[in-house]
Parts: sequence; structure tokens; C-alpha cells
Amino acid sequence: MQTIKGTISGVSGPTVIAKGMNGARMHTTALVGKDGLLGEIVRIQGEQATLQVYEDTTGLSIGEEVISHGMPLTIRLGPGLLSNVFDGIQRPLETLRVSAGDFIKKGITLNALVDKKWEFIPKVKKGDAIESGDVVGIVRENERIEHKILTPLSPPFNKGGTGGVVVVKEARKGDIAGDEPVIILEDKTTISLYQEWPVRQPRPFKERLVSNTPFLTGQRIFDTIFPVAEGGTAIVPGGFGTGKTVVEQTLARYAKSDIIVYVGCGERGNEMTEVLTEFPKLLDPSTGLPLSLRTVLIVNTSNMPVAAREASIFIGATIAEYFRDMGYRVALMTDSISRWAEALREISSRMEEMPGEEGYPPYLATRLGNFYERAGKVKCLGNDMRTGSVTIISAVSPPGGDFSEPVTQASLRVAGALWALDTDLAYRRHFPAVDWNKSFSLYYNSLKDWYRKEVVDDAVSLRDNIMSLLEREGELREVVQVIGLEALQDIDRLTIETGRIIKEVFLRQSVFNDADAFCTMEKQYWMMRCIIHFYNKTKEVLRQGAYLEKILSSPVITRLMRMQDIPSNVFKERAVEMMKEMDKI
Repeated sequence: MQTIKGTISGVSGPTVIAKGMNGARMHTTALVGKDGLLGEIVRIQGEQATLQVYEDTTGLSIGEEVISHGMPLTIRLGPGLLSNVFDGIQRPLETLRVSAGDFIKKGITLNALVDKKWEFIPKVKKGDAIESGDVVGIVRENERIEHKILTPLSPPFNKGGTGGVVVVKEARKGDIAGDEPVIILEDKTTISLYQEWPVRQPRPFKERLVSNTPFLTGQRIFDTIFPVAEGGTAIVPGGFGTGKTVVEQTLARYAKSDIIVYVGCGERGNEMTEVLTEFPKLLDPSTGLPLSLRTVLIVNTSNMPVAAREASIFIGATIAEYFRDMGYRVALMTDSISRWAEALREISSRMEEMPGEEGYPPYLATRLGNFYERAGKVKCLGNDMRTGSVTIISAVSPPGGDFSEPVTQASLRVAGALWALDTDLAYRRHFPAVDWNKSFSLYYNSLKDWYRKEVVDDAVSLRDNIMSLLEREGELREVVQVIGLEALQDIDRLTIETGRIIKEVFLRQSVFNDADAFCTMEKQYWMMRCIIHFYNKTKEVLRQGAYLEKILSSPVITRLMRMQDIPSNVFKERAVEMMKEMDKI
């Protein structure tokens, strides 16, 4: 690549203007000033280039040198990503702390991955023909994850854009450092454990697949009421204190995904400290092993440079796609996308661009679309028919809980599910504080066949009955405010009581209750069946002249209100017993 040298002619916060940059290219990186601060070229006007710098620009002065080698912002991928914590430009924070102290010094660069040797087990041999995306070997990174070493997606493996076939000359085995070649090809090209990829460029795949499988979270309101498909996108908007971070951390722990990439984008330092403190202690419920063994954390707190915050979600997406290409199900959590948008707004204003709504740049929706489109379930490159997925769950922090603000609205245009958090529910200790009147899922219709096949035939109809009861209960609540509860007919009072049971027992879930923190689909089905059976049976006896007060004083109601405390492995038997008791009402 051609090296281009210029000098600083202006500095405004993280934005630097350099002159003498003839031949510079958009979205390539540069080293700025005597400390070599990392920056990215975001505007070119003649020989003048505007850069956004990913580090603190305090102390930069006019006339200092700017050097660009014409390379885009690129990260390193390979063994060592898991259990690691990176900043917004993929510097390992723990290694940084050990080498440079508790505070990040300007211009410091470190190997993004652990500098150690890995035991490589080749899956190809001399004479094998391989192509772009093939698995050439594995590294047992930890006892939880098998790290697959892929043929790079760059030349000479992608000749003609469809994948060039090359022949293996030698496949090494044993303890090998990340930069050493593990596969040597007949054309003298080598493959190492590490590879690099530009973060703003989505990684290619063979085919995008239609997902007909839900992204199971163990949370009833997300799995049954407002499901998101595996490879889909969901946004979690909510005001301050509604539990956005708790929701994302709960999903990270309990969701059925192989890999978790958690991006703390512009959050408060004390929140991220809690994440960094708690995550290593959490155990994966499905294996009993530490959750960190399958987790990558990207931390960019609110006091870190805004330019690095803007890049952090794309770094997270690239890492997620890398594990997707191995055939894994990846969950990408971003907390929060609003802080990312604020960084974009600050950068745009310093570049004196024409502002759009509420000061955000006009291309806000386009940038968000570029990010969300990196979700999906795909058929991976290579000859072994792997499929992988990236599911994106993004927290949104609308000011004052106003969902009409630009970031929430732009996210709604591309997201497939809305999990709207409500302040009143959060203050009533209702977790997850999801407003069932505002939330929706565009994936539900495409997932109906899965529920009928994998759960029970009538699972869909039970869910629809639950939603109908909630809707009717909401209408009756408005009537009660006018005429009072006593003026309602018994059948309407039964609907209100059933709605209360649905909200308190089914939609509410405790992360501190071991029996209820993760709810299997079988337990979710039988909980719905018990509630609907209670409603139908009670409605039947009311028509026969029974008194509602006598029915509601029955001991079976108390058992119904404590359903969530019953462990999943014995729930079906207990549910059948409860329904038999209801038949005696």
C-alpha cells in the first residue's frame, strides 16, 4: 500500500484536519501526531483530509505529522477472543492494564489476542484442495468451545469472487503461535491461526436463509408472546431504570446461543464495572461451566473517546460474524445503541455536516440499517454445509422514555421485534418490564409451525388466547375507572382476574428464583394451559349459577399464583394435578 504523509492543520475534539494528504482514501486508518494516535479518514477535500481519532486528542498541535498506509480499520480474529475484554478499537484491556497501568495511555498499541501458543489439530492433509471458508483445523480454546480455523476470505482464496481452489502442501500439528503458518499451500501461500478483517465490511456467506427457529431465551414473554427468530433483530427501548441492562445480561446468561458478544457502548463506568465483576462469576446453566468461556466483551464507557464508541458496534458485529462462519449461533448484545448514535451526532457536528432531526446526521437510519443487516441465519462459505446465525439484541435509551425520538424510530424500521420497557412496570418490580400493549414481533407468524411441531399442536392457539385475554382485560380496566369494579358482570370480573394471573404469574419472571430464572418451552406451554383451563372452567360454572367470590377463594387459585416456583422437571405432573382440581370447582 502507498504511504501518504501530511501535517495537522486543525483540531476540534476527536476531529483532526490534515493537509498534504494527496492520494488518501476514505475510511482508511492513519497515525496522528507524535504519539501515533489511531484515526480514520472520514472526509476528503482535495489534498485536505478530515479524520476521526479513536483516542484522546489533548496535546495535539498544528504541524504534527499524519501518516496513512491506506488500510481500513481492521481487527484481528483468531484464538484468544473468548473470555477476553477489549476496548472500542480491540485493545485487550487486561493486558493493557498490566503493561501500562490502570489508565490507558495515548498511542499505546498491543496485540489484540493473547500472545501464546495453541495446540493446532489439522483437518486437512497434503494434496487436499481447499477453498475460501473451509475448516482447515481446530484449536481447543477452552473446554466449552472448539475454535475452528478457517481458510481466509481474502486472496488467493476468493479468486473471481466465488472462491478459488488451492492445494495443501503441508499441514502442521502441535503447539503453534498465532502468527506462525499452520497450513502451507503449493503456491507458497500460508494460513495462520490469526486473520484480519475490515470492521465496516460484512463477512461474505453462501446464502442467507429464512429462519423458522426461535431464539430461545428462557423468558416467557420473549419466547412465547413476542419471539425473535434465530438470526433476527430485536430492540429493547426503555427509560432510565427500566432494566435494559438487566434484560441483556439475563439473555446473555440464559439464551440458547453458542457464543455471546456483549458490546457496552457508552454506558456508565459503574455499570460496566458490575458487568466485568459479575460475568466471570456467572455459570452457564446448560453446562455448569463459567459463562465467560463463550463470551467476548467489548467495553467503551461514556468517558472514552466518542470515535471509538462509533466503531465499537461494528467491531462487535465482525467478531460475531467470525464465529457465525464457524457454524455457531451467536448472540450480539449492544448496550446501548442510543449512546452510539450520540457519538455519531457529535462527530457529525464537529465535521459541520447539515443536521437532521434532533441534531442527528441525516444518514443515521442508513448507518443503523448497515449494522442491523449484519444479523441473519446463513449458509457459510466452505464445502461442509455449515449454517450459523447472528441474532442482534439492542438496548435503546430514548430521552425521557419517548419512543418517537429518531434513534428508536430508525431502529424500528429495520428491527423485527420490539420489546418496549415500561417505567411504571419497572417501579412495580415487574421483571421483565415489557409493555405487552406496545411490544410486537414480526417473526411470530413464521415461527408458528415450529411451535406446533416442537412444543404442542395447540401452543399457538393458547398463546393467541392469552393475548386476547390481555387485550380484553385492558379494555375492562378502562371501564372500571368509570363505573367501578362492582358494576361489572361476573364474567367480566373473571376476565380481569385472569388477566391479573397472566401478568403476575406468566409475564412476570424472577432472575433470583432458580426455578423461574430459566423457563423451558414445555413449562411455558403447561403454564398457559393451566391459565386457560382455569378461565374456561370458571366461565362454565359461572354460567351454571356459581358465585365468583367462592371460586376465587378456592385453594387452587393459590396454587395457580405460585406456578412459577415449581421446577421445570416436575411441572407437567403438577399442572395436570391442578387442572384436575379445577375440574372440581
